[in-house]
Amino acid sequence: MDDAGDPRRALRTALGLNAVMFVVELAGGILFDSSGLLADSLDMLADAAAYGIALAAAGRAASFRTRAARANGILLLILGAGVLLDVVRRTVSGSEPVGALIIGVAVLALIVNAFVLRLLARYRKGEVHLRAAWIFTRADVLANLGIILGGLLVLITGSPAPDLVLGAGVGLYVMKEAREILREARDAARSEAER
Repeated sequence: MDDAGDPRRALRTALGLNAVMFVVELAGGILFDSSGLLADSLDMLADAAAYGIALAAAGRAASFRTRAARANGILLLILGAGVLLDVVRRTVSGSEPVGALIIGVAVLALIVNAFVLRLLARYRKGEVHLRAAWIFTRADVLANLGIILGGLLVLITGSPAPDLVLGAGVGLYVMKEAREILREARDAARSEAER
């Protein structure tokens, strides 16, 4: 089957790419002392989980798909809060992010996320679990652009503040996306109940 009739192949590709980028960005966040990269790595992990859940939901009952989308939203809320706590920790204990390397990793992540967003675009109006996967990816593209900007500002100013601000921004954005997914899951559950 092609991707137009069955989204599973697109979801498997997205899952694999996000799992790899989770490891790359996590390593970058640790090695380059970057809250922004660390935040985005956790978002990549959440995306990989979202794609895995979406794969499990394919062909299942609408109630399972709604629960899968709800689980994705809850996971994003937890990860977003964890990112905010890490930003507070780095603000208190200090950090020395490496701007040029942050930009390099974020550009790679942007390329991957833009590819996955294009791959999933045909499903953004589909079932709730597929819409959730597309929303996750859309959030990643915007976060990558922000992290590139933050890395550039760190490089220019020599200050860790832009990275910390971007890390907090990504955390808050992730939480906003989580609320959107939870709202869609709630609406889908209501629609199911009315049938």
